[in-house]
Amino acid sequence: MTHVLLATDADWIYDEVAAAVARPGTTVSRVHAGVEVAPTVAELEPDVVILDLQIGNMGGAATCRHLRLEAGAGRLPDTRILMLLDREVDVWLSAQAGADAHLVKPLDSMKLRRAMLGLLAAEPV
Repeated sequence: MTHVLLATDADWIYDEVAAAVARPGTTVSRVHAGVEVAPTVAELEPDVVILDLQIGNMGGAATCRHLRLEAGAGRLPDTRILMLLDREVDVWLSAQAGADAHLVKPLDSMKLRRAMLGLLAAEPV
């Protein structure tokens, strides 16, 4: 069973991600704000967290950095993180925040699926 946590406040992104990663044994949970991600990771322990760069009051980069700091302190499990970016220049933000991978919108469902499967197949964090 694979569990994906998606953080986005945009319904169209949820629809595209859920359709792209849908397969037997995969569950997609959603939160609408960055501040909801850490408590949800603690509760659900997802295999992959997908963060939209532009989410509510705590964006994807800040959320990613928060997850990395909390995992480093032993308060959250290490989790693979895929960040959905708005522009190619946002790649730097993704890297600085500690994301394992990134995709630039508009989303391509095949690239999204390959990125998620690649993260799942990678060595543990």
